[in-house]
Amino acid sequence: MLTLWDLIEPILRPGKRRRADQGAPENRGRPGSIIPRAPSPVAVKPEAVAQASPNGRARLNGHVAPRAPAMASPAARESMQDRYDRITQDTLRAHTIRVRKWRTSMSGIAWYVTYQDGRISRLIEAPRPKGPMSAAVFLHEVGHHVIGFDVYKPRCLEEYHAWAWAMRTMDALGLNITDGVRHRMHESLWYAVAKARRRGLKVIPPELEPFIHRPARQRRGAPDG
Repeated sequence: MLTLWDLIEPILRPGKRRRADQGAPENRGRPGSIIPRAPSPVAVKPEAVAQASPNGRARLNGHVAPRAPAMASPAARESMQDRYDRITQDTLRAHTIRVRKWRTSMSGIAWYVTYQDGRISRLIEAPRPKGPMSAAVFLHEVGHHVIGFDVYKPRCLEEYHAWAWAMRTMDALGLNITDGVRHRMHESLWYAVAKARRRGLKVIPPELEPFIHRPARQRRGAPDG
């Protein structure tokens, strides 16, 4: 049996009836809060055409389409090994160098072959860059091709400029130049100078004077690749 309240309630509280008819959940949050409701599915007609709006967002049936969520840039998702791999490939491609062999030791060699038709094949053997040390040795061998062979004499001066190029490149690429890398460079240049002096070098180039003496032995620690 209907009461008087049943007849007048829809008139006094129309909003409550509409929410109940639409199946909206009761607001149980803090006062003034709104609990979001899942949007009703909308059928898109085949003839609907997406058009670009002035702000660059697409319009569908006259309505601005929601903007897609921003995706993280490739650089943000790139791991350190991915970065080393990318730098390796970019460097080899930029200087037209081919790796004859990836070495497992922290040593390398650079050379080139000139063919009868004038073609030049630039080759290196080096460790695959996986950390600061392997990256430094790899870039040092690339540096020989970049600065040119037999451009700097004596031979120990060429070693210096190849290492200088490698260090500048690591710094420009934001790669970590560790104490181990600096020690390796110093020891390599000391060896080159000592070898040249054994072969009769009398005048040491000014650039190599800091490397006349062998560096102090470095404490063994975790390899930095």
